[in-house]
Amino acid sequence: MKKLILILAIAISVPGIAIFLSGCEAQRSLAMQKSGAQLWAENCVRCHNIPSPSAYNDVDWETIGLHMRIRANLTAEQQQKIVDFLKSAN
Repeated sequence: MKKLILILAIAISVPGIAIFLSGCEAQRSLAMQKSGAQLWAENCVRCHNIPSPSAYNDVDWETIGLHMRIRANLTAEQQQKIVDFLKSAN
């Protein structure tokens, strides 16, 4: 009986895990298609007012980008897109 329950639990959880992982991959893929401006607008405003791109110089934006990558849970690519946008709009 215990083996049957274990087999059923595995049979039920494996498809669920596969669906979850495919959803995560789709979200990552969608995020990678976004521009730096889109990522900046969507992520930075979640926690604070977003500053003007001209508020800081290129070196400052690099430093801020590294800090905010951790705080906002951004990928390296997302962080670089945002920093590149901010530096180009400066």
